[in-house]
Amino acid sequence: QEELEESGGGLVQSGGSLRLSCKSSTRPYGEYAMGWFRQVPGQERVFVAAWRWRGSGTYYADSVQGRFTISRDNAKNTVFLQMNSLKPEYTAIYFCVAGWPAGTPRITTPSEYIYWGQGTQVTVSS
Repeated sequence: QEELEESGGGLVQSGGSLRLSCKSSTRPYGEYAMGWFRQVPGQERVFVAAWRWRGSGTYYADSVQGRFTISRDNAKNTVFLQMNSLKPEYTAIYFCVAGWPAGTPRITTPSEYIYWGQGTQVTVSS
């Protein structure tokens, strides 16, 4: 059973930055990937970004491309999401995820990730 420990959410003004961290208890292998989804209450979970173990590929939602950067510290089994130039519409609960998505096209699909963190609130004020 993998455990995901999230940290780094909070309140920031529009245009500011935050960095989220997610520490995994699992050594990666195969098609293992970690990433982030966000959710506004009453709405579906939306893909934000992902990192894949094989080839160290990174993937982003169009809405955050150029603003967010996902990276990984392999020695610490930790994935980071650096969020810059934040906008109020990014306000949501951010969930760290881990799993073995069946191919690149599936990496943005919530059901491909079997492990989910408890979520961390990110609030961007205008």
